[in-house]
Amino acid sequence: MYGLIILLAILALVIAVVSTNIRIVPQTEAWVIERLGSYQTTWQAGLHIKIPFIDRIVIRANLKEKVFDFPPQPVITKDNVTIMIDTVVYSQVTDAKLYAYGTDNPTRAIENLTATTLRNIIGDMELDSTLTSRDEINKKMCLILDEATDPWGIKVIRVEVKSIDPPKEIKDAMERQMKAERDRRAKIIEAEGNKESAIKIAEGNKTARILNAQADREAIVLAAEKERLIKEAEGKAQALLRTQEAEGKALEILTNANPSDKIIKLKGYEALVQVADGNATKLIIPSELSNITSL
Repeated sequence: MYGLIILLAILALVIAVVSTNIRIVPQTEAWVIERLGSYQTTWQAGLHIKIPFIDRIVIRANLKEKVFDFPPQPVITKDNVTIMIDTVVYSQVTDAKLYAYGTDNPTRAIENLTATTLRNIIGDMELDSTLTSRDEINKKMCLILDEATDPWGIKVIRVEVKSIDPPKEIKDAMERQMKAERDRRAKIIEAEGNKESAIKIAEGNKTARILNAQADREAIVLAAEKERLIKEAEGKAQALLRTQEAEGKALEILTNANPSDKIIKLKGYEALVQVADGNATKLIIPSELSNITSL
C-alpha cells in the first residue's frame, strides 16, 4: 500500500517537473539557453523542453523593431556653436546569442554610442551646413551605428534627427537674416514687376504709334486717290461738256445756214462712219441714206 502511494507521489513529482520545464517560445522572441553555465542553444519560436536544474534561460530577446528616443545632446559645431540635437534610433535584434553576451546594457551602449558619433559628425560641420544636412547626418549615423552594433547582435535600421536647436541669440540672428532676405527678395520681385510693366506699356505705346502712323498713311493715300478720281471725273465732264457745246454750236451754225438735202445726207454719212468704228457686228443703214452715193 505504502509502495503504491510512494510510486504515485514520484509519478506526480515527475509530471510536475516535466510540465514546469516545457516552454513555448512566441513568434517574436528568441531565448538563449545555457547548460551548466555555458551557451547551449538558442530557442526559436515553438515548443521546447528544458532539462531541469541543468539548463537555464539566460535572456528572452525581443525580435521586434525597437525605437530609442534619447534625450537631446549638446553638440559643438566646427564654428564653435553649441546646439542641442534630438535623435531617434530604430534597431532590431538579429542574433540573440550576440545580444546576450555582446554588451551588458545594450540600450545604454547605443545611447552613448549615438552621442559620441553625433559629436564626431557635427564637429566637422558648420552651423549652416548642419541645419541643412539632416539627410546626410542620418545616413552617416546609421552607417556608423550599424557597423558598431554588429558585435552586439543588433542591426540599426535607421536614424532620424528630430530637431536641431541652436542658442537663442543664434535663432534671433537667423530670424533677422531671414527677414532681411525675404525683404530683399520682395523688393527684387517688385522691381522686376515694375520693369516688366514699363516694358509692356512702352511696347503698347510703340505699337499704337505704328498703327496710328499706318492709319494716317492709308488715309492720305485714300484721300489722294479720291482727289485724283474727282479731278479725272471733272476733266472728263468738262471735255464732254465742251464736246457737246461744240456740237451744239455746229448744229446751230448748220441750222442757220439752211443746208440742202445733200449736206444733210453727207452729215448722216459721217455719223454712220462714226457708228461703224464701234464694236458692233451688225450695222443697220436707214433707208433715206441708201441713196447717198447718188449725190
